[in-house]
Amino acid sequence: MSVIESTLTNAIQKVVKQLGFPLEGEEIILEIPRDEQHGDLATNVAMRLASQLKQPPLSIAQKITSELEKSLHPSVIARVEAKAPGFINFSLSPQILYQAIPVILHEKERYGSSDFSKAEPVLLEFVSANPTGALSVAHGRQAAVGDSLANILEFAGFKVSREYYLNNVGNQMNLLAQSIFVRYRELLGEKLSLPEGGYKGSYIGDIARGILTREGDRWREWNEQAKDHFLKIGVETILTGIRKDLEFFGVHFDSWFSQEELEKSGDVQGVLQQLKEKGFVYEQDKALWFKSTAFGDDKDRVVIKSDGSFTYLAPDIAYHRDKLSRGYKKLINLWGPDHHGYIPRLRAAIQSLGYPADTLVVLIVQLTTLYEGKRQLKMSTREGEFVTLLEVTEVVGRDAARFFFLMRKVDAHLDFDLELAKLQTVENPVYYIQYAYARICSIREFAQKEGIGQYDQDQFTPHPQTNFEYLQTPEEVKILKILRQFPTTVQICSQLYEPFYLTLYLQRLAESFHQFYHQHRVVTEDAGLSQARLALVEAVRIVIANGLKLLGVSTPEKM
Repeated sequence: MSVIESTLTNAIQKVVKQLGFPLEGEEIILEIPRDEQHGDLATNVAMRLASQLKQPPLSIAQKITSELEKSLHPSVIARVEAKAPGFINFSLSPQILYQAIPVILHEKERYGSSDFSKAEPVLLEFVSANPTGALSVAHGRQAAVGDSLANILEFAGFKVSREYYLNNVGNQMNLLAQSIFVRYRELLGEKLSLPEGGYKGSYIGDIARGILTREGDRWREWNEQAKDHFLKIGVETILTGIRKDLEFFGVHFDSWFSQEELEKSGDVQGVLQQLKEKGFVYEQDKALWFKSTAFGDDKDRVVIKSDGSFTYLAPDIAYHRDKLSRGYKKLINLWGPDHHGYIPRLRAAIQSLGYPADTLVVLIVQLTTLYEGKRQLKMSTREGEFVTLLEVTEVVGRDAARFFFLMRKVDAHLDFDLELAKLQTVENPVYYIQYAYARICSIREFAQKEGIGQYDQDQFTPHPQTNFEYLQTPEEVKILKILRQFPTTVQICSQLYEPFYLTLYLQRLAESFHQFYHQHRVVTEDAGLSQARLALVEAVRIVIANGLKLLGVSTPEKM
């Protein structure tokens, strides 16, 4: 939180207390208004107090505003006003806006970072696709969101570890092994049918062909030994591809956690015994049940079926106990929309282990629909008619792929326009942002050749006597306002676990720069104005670079 936000938060808390309003446990949240006419910062604290006070929120906002006007210095806040239905809007003074430039030029790649999290250890688990085929577009969105969110949280001071949970046991694994075996025997001239729900993609035949090439026709019957062998090769082959695709997409994991190893270790039985001793596991109808209703779930859940096999929940409880035993204070999971109903039972498991419910954060990443022109492309792993993450990345490039996957809120459905993502024009938002960065690099290069401004190994240093009050045009003031919003935007992204807001921010900043560029010269006949504008555009360059880096997008100097 910047000094300005901290000052405003403290002032609001003080006024609310003076007025005798019940704010205990309520956090003061400052937001950036979408409409510039509503100021530079806003809070909805009055609307949150309205239900407790039984008063109209606008009336509460007006009372708070009246008191704030007496305490806020005009050199910091130029105007504070209450607006329907109950917002309190703040407009910053020009002096405060000018202060952003030297701060940005001094902090450079650290501008926007913070340590408010106190290095809290966080485990972020994402993608975690079953090793039954190449990563799909849906996995690609999870990869982009997860990796960008990890970058943002690290920038906000958290100690983040990225983990991939390898679900390599269960029925889907048996279907994978059997599907490969069927294709293997077909290559030897037999006519066999795939198992119900088997995998039909051409990659299954490729794996089978590799086995035939290396081992000949030694595998004649489907038995336990054949299943284990075909499964081992299938998982290894597919997982190698997944790792390569993620690397190409710019995503890395600190650890890969195997469910198979988890179950072999005895940890699943161990955690169930622990819960049984605590009274949260009981036997009924020849099955073992977890008493999740004790923690708000709508019904208790089976953890060991009557045939003695685990349900999905049992190893998941053991896995999350393992996460917590490693010292992580916050567990963040990114799941697909088909897992939404699974959240209450896993949160109940976290509580049954003795941890607060909010230790677990689950983000449901909605699906992506891929279009090629007006044609919707199908994506189905088992049917084999799907577009992979690798194919999309190769077609549009990594930068566009990552940015486009982040252009909607995590919980909103995403339509991915391949045609737009391929464009090398300003209609493409990622190109538009990178073009702003490249333009500033050209300005820097020109200024260096002309001997204007101080550059040392491409590091710009403003002249000590630079007067930023030269920056008076509406376009310049707009840029200044957006620049100082960057730390707040990063903080909002980290608090809401939502990289989407950063994509909006960068588009606004790029748009404001391009508008300025088209109407004003940076290097002019006026030396003082030139120095101020060079410092301004250098600040824009730094912030664009910082923002794109958090999203995993490159910053080309020429386009």
